[in-house]
Amino acid sequence: MGSLTQFIDLFRDRAGPAGMMTFARYMQLALYDPSLGYYRQSRPRVGRTPGTDFFTASSSPLFGELVATACSSLLAAHHAHPRDFTFVEIGAEPFDYAQGRPEAGILANTPHPFGATKTFRLGDPLDLKGPCVVFSNELFDAQPFHRFVFRRGAWRELGVGSRDGSLVEVELAETTPAPLPVTAPEGYCIDAPLEAAALAGQIAAQSWSGLFLAFDYGKTWTELAEATPAGTARAYFRHAQSHDLLARPGEQDLTCHVCWDWLADALAGHGFVAPQVESQESFFVHHAAEFLARATAAEAGRFSEKKLSLLQLLHPSHLGQKFQALRAWRNLST
Repeated sequence: MGSLTQFIDLFRDRAGPAGMMTFARYMQLALYDPSLGYYRQSRPRVGRTPGTDFFTASSSPLFGELVATACSSLLAAHHAHPRDFTFVEIGAEPFDYAQGRPEAGILANTPHPFGATKTFRLGDPLDLKGPCVVFSNELFDAQPFHRFVFRRGAWRELGVGSRDGSLVEVELAETTPAPLPVTAPEGYCIDAPLEAAALAGQIAAQSWSGLFLAFDYGKTWTELAEATPAGTARAYFRHAQSHDLLARPGEQDLTCHVCWDWLADALAGHGFVAPQVESQESFFVHHAAEFLARATAAEAGRFSEKKLSLLQLLHPSHLGQKFQALRAWRNLST
């Protein structure tokens, strides 16, 4: 793992004579640089074991079963059979540290009805063709984002510079990117997940058809523009949340809420019909009801590991309301 000194040397080299860069560019280095980036480090990041930084739905073995069941239900609603589809997972962890082998995705040890499965990991070029279920879990919140603040009557982009061996926040030139409101309260901050929307467009632009399903945490554009004056950016290190986004570059996760409206617009622009967002709890209750009924009945009268996993995935105080699911459909004839 690289030291702060190594990262600052890298930063200065990439920043050039100005010595500054946008926050999105800094985040690209801190998360994805081949040598020093957080997501390039050979260590476990997800789970509850010592040394991990955050817990997510894919940490539960039941998540794959729930996703497979729900996708089968959604395909049936479109008069399609899972055996005719490839289940494609985008953004899987590159290595399964528990098993000591390359990660094969959430369906690796789960019986499923799909004709085939395919996993794209970090850095893999996307190649999507034919009938697919394209699935991701916390892919979009891991994309670099821009930071903007409204000061002195105009939006200005926030960036990162180096000073006396440390990284510091800097204010870049005045900017008026199209997505931002005309005006806002003084000091209002928007963390704009533009790269997440671009990635959704890249996925949707490829020659595949079927079901798009993404689990993530996000907000509507109205919420981001009017109800989050401090922005939504944060860092995670050893299961502790922080607002110090410049600490431990390459050692901590950086994230912000995705904008569901932007992702939905990217899909709709490529022929996906009626994108819908609902809470993770609501999604599984509506589309995996039979599986939940069987699992609940089988675990009745005891507090088992399986029941605990269901509680973590569905209960509003755990992941049930924290995460949402965006789904959309593109006809096979498209």
